[in-house]
Parts: sequence; structure tokens; C-alpha cells
Amino acid sequence: MSYSFTPGKSEGTTVLKLVGPLTISTMFGFQNELRAHTAKVLIVDMSEVPYMDSAGLGLIMNSHVSAQDNSRRFLLAGVNERVMALCEMTKVSKVLTCFPSVESAEASV
Repeated sequence: MSYSFTPGKSEGTTVLKLVGPLTISTMFGFQNELRAHTAKVLIVDMSEVPYMDSAGLGLIMNSHVSAQDNSRRFLLAGVNERVMALCEMTKVSKVLTCFPSVESAEASV
């Protein structure tokens, strides 16, 4: 997995682009950096994440909760059908805010 942080279009917004599967074997490379990121709004672009396991889902949920606890927004963008099915099956789709694209997520800010 690779990842990159880039500034969003709005002030205080950062886009995190993930490329590759988000699994227990790939998440440790950026987990601490993600936890340390304190942008007012973090948009996670998952358009190039083919699948995610329960550990990846746990990382996403922990990041969401941390953002909420610190009055920040945590948004997902470009989630494919396979990853969305996992979110729906585990009922976290009711908690996470998902957008079809980074552009639509940024428009909501």
C-alpha cells in the first residue's frame, strides 16, 4: 500500500489518498502518521483501495472516533462496492460519512 497527504481545496482540509489493499499487513506503515494528522477536515480517498479487512476497518473507525472527539471531520470518498459491503455488513456505514468522489466530499465542507 502507498499513501499521500495533499492539501484540499478548502483551508484546513487535507486529502489522504490510499492506493492498494487496507489490511493488517499494510496499515502499519502509515497508522501512526494518520493518528498524528490533525487537519480540521480529513478526506480519505479510497478510490484505489480494492479491499479492506477488519483491521483496516478498525483503523478507519478509530480515526473517525478520534476526529469526532477533537471536533474534526473525517470523510471517506470513492469507496468501492466491495469495501462498502463490509461497511454495511458491520453497520459502520451508518456512522461513517461517505461520498462518491473527493470533489463531492470537498463540496460538503
